Amino acid sequence: MKLLENFEKGVFISRPNRFVLECRINRKKVRAYLPNPGRLRELLLPGSMLYLVRRNFPSPAYPYICVAVEKYRMPVMLHTHLNNAVAQHLIERGRIPGLEGSEIIRSEVAIDSSRFDFLLRHRGHDMVLEVKSCTLFGNTIAMFPDAVTLRGKRHLEELASLSGGKRRCAVLFIVHAPGIRHFLPDYHTDLAFSQTLLSVSRDIMVKAVAVSWGKDLLLAKTVQDLRIPWETIRTESQDSGSYILILRLKKDEIISVGSLGAMRFRKGYYLYAGSARKNLSQRIARHQRKRKNLFWHIDHVRHYAEHCSALPVRASADLECEIASALDKIAERNIPGFGASDCRCSSHLFFMQNDPNHSPQFMQLLLDFRINRLEELLS
Repeated sequence: MKLLENFEKGVFISRPNRFVLECRINRKKVRAYLPNPGRLRELLLPGSMLYLVRRNFPSPAYPYICVAVEKYRMPVMLHTHLNNAVAQHLIERGRIPGLEGSEIIRSEVAIDSSRFDFLLRHRGHDMVLEVKSCTLFGNTIAMFPDAVTLRGKRHLEELASLSGGKRRCAVLFIVHAPGIRHFLPDYHTDLAFSQTLLSVSRDIMVKAVAVSWGKDLLLAKTVQDLRIPWETIRTESQDSGSYILILRLKKDEIISVGSLGAMRFRKGYYLYAGSARKNLSQRIARHQRKRKNLFWHIDHVRHYAEHCSALPVRASADLECEIASALDKIAERNIPGFGASDCRCSSHLFFMQNDPNHSPQFMQLLLDFRINRLEELLS
């Protein structure tokens, strides 16, 4: 299967909104439509190579569609509208382990008030199949979703309610990356989706496979059946663990920080490593509010920050100090003694002049703590 016949390559510059990219083709700056609502922060980094096709009916504003991005020098398919075509291709050729011999009856199946991707005939039974495209991965592990998906959670619940009798239901995750061996729901990003997948796994078939694409956008022949480690998911997908706060100060500030006294903070981005043994979501929500009693060191800085985002790292292990140590290695400097009164760390607050979301080093750090560290648990 060849994804597309004609394409051009461009260099990623920025993403003004979820569905629009700015890129450069042969030194010319253009905009492209991105048919993918995911965050894609680990893939869309400045300088990344994009695969672009001209639109059949181009608009002056968006003459291209982005279909893929390179990572590890191989294309990762981003065009979610083409994911079902990939699924159909694999099913019809018997290349999905566990779905061999299935016949596609029809696509875009309406049942009650819901719509699903495929209706199959599988081993003498009807099977309702929903397909998801996965582009979040580390070295050997992939996760889905990379953004909160209420729609995806609802699909799982509806499939579970429809399953029974002579009708089977399934969800298929297609990971667009080579070398992947394991699949897990991304409980860091969407805990509700992850816990729902765990709860319905006895009622529906949950399959995950990995495919890869050549630089000519030709689908490779190998389809890797992925292991889903349910016990690890059950242990790790809890509302506890660590987090990284990202705060932005719009201008230089002198801030009184509790026992540390008055401190000068340069304008820029501040990264704070914290943890919560329970109710992690509540802890993060408290940090994001401005109106509250100032208790922790970080509360004082949050009061002045115009922006505050949070990246949970849910885990059964205490990773707060490990994360702080890793941030210290990539940040421009740390704030001595900040948030580290109950540990041996030099600091838990770190400064970066530019947005860490655009930093390959920071994105790799996040992948390592959220995904790659799980390799030890799964070995």
